[in-house]
Amino acid sequence: MGDNLFKIGLCQLAVTSDKERNIIHARTAIEEAAEKGAKLVVLPEIWNSPYSNDSFPIYAEDIDAGSDASPSTAMLSEVARLLKITIVGGSIPERSGDKLYNTCCIFDADGKLKAKHRKIHLFDIDIPGKITFKESKMLTAGETPTVVDTEIGRIGIGICYDIRFQELAMLYAARGAHLICYPGAFNMTTGPLHWELLQRARAVDNQLYVATCSPARDAGAGYVAWGHSTLVGPFGEVLATTEHDEAIIISEIDYSQIEQRRTNLPLEKQRRGDLYQLVDVQRSSSQ
Repeated sequence: MGDNLFKIGLCQLAVTSDKERNIIHARTAIEEAAEKGAKLVVLPEIWNSPYSNDSFPIYAEDIDAGSDASPSTAMLSEVARLLKITIVGGSIPERSGDKLYNTCCIFDADGKLKAKHRKIHLFDIDIPGKITFKESKMLTAGETPTVVDTEIGRIGIGICYDIRFQELAMLYAARGAHLICYPGAFNMTTGPLHWELLQRARAVDNQLYVATCSPARDAGAGYVAWGHSTLVGPFGEVLATTEHDEAIIISEIDYSQIEQRRTNLPLEKQRRGDLYQLVDVQRSSSQ
């Protein structure tokens, strides 16, 4: 099989207001995905808490303080180690000092926390009569793009609204990512319009894999998620997806497809660096 080929599991979970139940439920789903051969498992955005500004401070965990202070990430670490899998742990509300973040933790197959992505672009939108939400009322924006080397390749991480900013995906591609994972919870207004479109755009523009994982839809929740967790290949093709109910999607990723598509369509060689270029601020300032 080689390192190029592996199975990914996307766990579209129903989230309740019972945190302990959410943690046990997520664990069961991860175990099921691993049983079905997944070497990488992805969870949804805000899977341990209802998605609301009222809930974030109550459900938030101090990830850096370790296991007792963060039962959600303690579970992810343990299950990654026991099952020898890589986990992109969706996201949870994180408390750090007096600030709250929307944070994704990535654990490798020995249970180590490899990276922590704090949502960079906060979801502050207003579509009159449809949806208004301001994450910035409660959350602080992350400052750092996240690219992490794991046993199953180099992964870029974005959370939900981060997917709308193509510069972030371009930066990840330039830093050598094979796959970008976006845990996300699009809503019933923007979901049908943009969710799949954005994933396919990020994948085809950058010639890499894009995986998304959403919570299942709960029509009675304050924020109703669109669902439709999806895996898109480097030619912009939808390889696997689901509707809005709970589901575990198992699909195959073949990194040799990336090389093939980049050979077929050599965009990188054809870019007009004399006319335009992406500036990776972090990289240029550290040189």
